[in-house]
Amino acid sequence: MHMRRTIAVEVLTLTLVACLGLSGAYGALYNGVKAGDWIEYSVTYTGETMQGHDIDWARMDILDTQGPLIYVNITSRYPNGTLEATKSTLDLQTGQLIDDFIIPANLTVGDTFLDQNYGNITITRQETQIYAGASRTVLFASIGNNTYVWDQITGVSVEGTSATAQYTIHSLAISTNMWQPEAGLNILIVVSLGILVVALIAIAIAVFLYRKNKR
Repeated sequence: MHMRRTIAVEVLTLTLVACLGLSGAYGALYNGVKAGDWIEYSVTYTGETMQGHDIDWARMDILDTQGPLIYVNITSRYPNGTLEATKSTLDLQTGQLIDDFIIPANLTVGDTFLDQNYGNITITRQETQIYAGASRTVLFASIGNNTYVWDQITGVSVEGTSATAQYTIHSLAISTNMWQPEAGLNILIVVSLGILVVALIAIAIAVFLYRKNKR
């Protein structure tokens, strides 16, 4: 009887350890977005881009989420004004991230996530920068010739550069409903522009007076 109890305790302990391990694994795949979230990007490029890559604006709408699955609609705009919409499913667990549009949320330096095309990707840097009008903690990683920046809290891409021998594409988040622009930053921008205008006027007056006195 005592032996049976011991075996039962061991089995229960192993089961709990396994469950905790699975819990930790899924915890690392925390999904930081929800249905209704959206983010817009400006896209610039140099060189001769491949057909289908020559876009100047894009928007990603989160349609729904189910655990590690994220259903998105990506709208791209071409220079002639044509819009193209594509629905895709991202899977944080299998690493089906397309172009790493969204990664697990709340990662930090040294953490890894799975990309089905490249394997485990390591977060190499963490900084605080301004994106879409607000100061955000962002994460950096490089994959081949591509560099990526993600918002830490949501896991959403906020900047990326893809380089080939023929062209370079740069995307930058410009607007989103996942965080609000900071009023202080807007005031700072206005003040900075005001100072710039005053400086330019002062330079113009100085040049005018200099030329007048020289004559």
